[in-house]
Amino acid sequence: MGFVTLILVYVVIWWLVFFAALPVGVRHDQEMDEVSVEGADAGAPSNPNLKKKAIYTSVIALVLTVAYYFLASSDLISFRE
Repeated sequence: MGFVTLILVYVVIWWLVFFAALPVGVRHDQEMDEVSVEGADAGAPSNPNLKKKAIYTSVIALVLTVAYYFLASSDLISFRE
């Protein structure tokens, strides 16, 4: 398995985990009883915590990529016939 393949696997896993993490812990202005900014969408989150989610996503994607690498390199599961 090449280095480029591992990078591509990491990127795909990162985006999948990031999109799954986006709605976690999001509160809208209406739920928080705060006054929203004029012209803002009513469903826009008040604090999406994108930096924290990106960091957590990076760690989770790294762990899953390492697990994929060891699983693909071992003889436990063969991805080729």
